[in-house]
Amino acid sequence: MTAESPLTWLYAPGDRPRVVARALVSGADVVVIDLEDAVAPDRKAYARAATAELLRDPQPVPVHVRVNAPACPWGEADLAAVAPAGGLAGLAGLRLPKVSSPADVVRVARRTVSAHGGALALYALLETALGIERAHDVATAHPSLRGISIGEEDLRTDLGVRDDAGLDWARSRVVVAARAAGLAPPAQSVHPDTRDLEGLLASCVRGRSLGFLGRAAIHPRQLPVIERAFLPTEEEIERAETVVKAAVGERGAQALPDGRFIDVAVVTAAQRVLSLARRV
Repeated sequence: MTAESPLTWLYAPGDRPRVVARALVSGADVVVIDLEDAVAPDRKAYARAATAELLRDPQPVPVHVRVNAPACPWGEADLAAVAPAGGLAGLAGLRLPKVSSPADVVRVARRTVSAHGGALALYALLETALGIERAHDVATAHPSLRGISIGEEDLRTDLGVRDDAGLDWARSRVVVAARAAGLAPPAQSVHPDTRDLEGLLASCVRGRSLGFLGRAAIHPRQLPVIERAFLPTEEEIERAETVVKAAVGERGAQALPDGRFIDVAVVTAAQRVLSLARRV
């Protein structure tokens, strides 16, 4: 998988350098070093310093850092350490938690643009009802913002949702907002049970049907399951190739020999399938 089209985003706690080192060679498309939820308050300073030290050098895969929310006691210190003036060679992006308004993005973007010349990608995590309501406003807040996604555990708590289906409206809202803003499809939130691979696969299949592309993970064993779920099957590739070949031969709406009707929208969908297949 290419760095430009990641399917797997593996989180690793910033206060555990050995876990981070293993994550970097796990096969994940992107490694996300976490300074927020995965790190206890009394370990924040150590996690921050260890992460900044690691990222002084280039890394084998793109590395993002999930900082603490800038409004909390640790957020500003995180930004000062991992996004200093002049930048860090190993840092590819920042993930901003608990974003609830465009101002949350703009505040960080202005700071990083002045320090990095606009090269640092930002990703907003929507984890509250207010954040979901403002999804499109957040998605269009600043050119440095490259993606939005949901922090489902926090959102579940905020909404008081008991059943997983209770999040489907919010999920669709974020998929639509990303598309309307011209951003890549969002990646799914983590599946918290690292041993429930069947449940993970079923959830990924459901997420793909809703328009998500790829998923965050918290253990390397989840990576091949996620990749398998989001890559097109041989049957899907074959059907897409048939559609694209037919479209080359004749423009406009038409019916294939097997009875399928195709038009511009169907051809566009088929081209997306083939583009995804070529990412491997």
